[in-house]
Amino acid sequence: MKINDPGDKPFRASAKQLVRATGRVAIIRGRDSSRYTDIYHQTLTASWPVFLIGLLALFLVLNLIFAGFYMLDAHGFANAHDGDFWERFVFSVQTMGSVPYTDATPRSRYVDVVVIVEAFVGILYIGTLTAVIFARLSRPSALVVFSNVATITQYDGSPTLMFRAANQRGNQVLDASVNVTLARQATSKEGLTMRRFDELQLLRARTSLFALSWTIMHRIDQTSPLHGLTHEDLESAEMELIVLLSGRDEVLADTIYARHAYAPEEIRWNHRFVDVLSLTKDGRRVVDLTKFHDTEPHRVELADSGS
Repeated sequence: MKINDPGDKPFRASAKQLVRATGRVAIIRGRDSSRYTDIYHQTLTASWPVFLIGLLALFLVLNLIFAGFYMLDAHGFANAHDGDFWERFVFSVQTMGSVPYTDATPRSRYVDVVVIVEAFVGILYIGTLTAVIFARLSRPSALVVFSNVATITQYDGSPTLMFRAANQRGNQVLDASVNVTLARQATSKEGLTMRRFDELQLLRARTSLFALSWTIMHRIDQTSPLHGLTHEDLESAEMELIVLLSGRDEVLADTIYARHAYAPEEIRWNHRFVDVLSLTKDGRRVVDLTKFHDTEPHRVELADSGS
């Protein structure tokens, strides 16, 4: 099987990838108002800085609104300057936060009603905030690292696609399984071009215990969608390897998921991974993640396994 080695040029993720190397799905929706309706999902998936800034912004907006309502009654407070917006804003913050620091007290029915409404809104805000933070903290997460690149090299007499995964937590992931899908552009006999997805058969798709490093391998034989293809073929068909790993975390007692993707530029031909496993003096196995992404040339002619 003839292989064109692209060499050691820089590997960059393609802008056309469906899944980024971080595992995030790279989809930009068109103009559709429905993308703004699932606020709960967006709240759970937002980064912590964005989430906290959003909470602060909402808190300030609510208090600004109630401060504006208080301003409608210029003489509705005792021990407060008439028409002082800052004092009304501080009173609103203390009312919503149930902080009895202010000297200002309501002295009109209108202000009493606004205080009652704000107290109710504050209860809803704090209750919702507590529930959302708990939901974010209780979501199971995986600390699985995938090798930055995949390799194609000779293994047991056949060209084989390989990449690595490691559990960074150091605990045990039970009954772990991995699925690898090849996404590519294909044209039908009728001339219809569409994105196709082919599942790759792996030499070992499941492991009862995933605690250290796992080298995932796909043999490129005549039944493989990669059979006979070169690096240029992968690029022209906009191919992408999409990886999904799942398993049950023994500590969280819940199923965790990890995603990754490899573009043609991130596949090194005629390379093999550097060994990362070693033994300590007391016989314990250690995974050296500093070498986890390292490869070295493996100049073995990739023979056609089907010949």
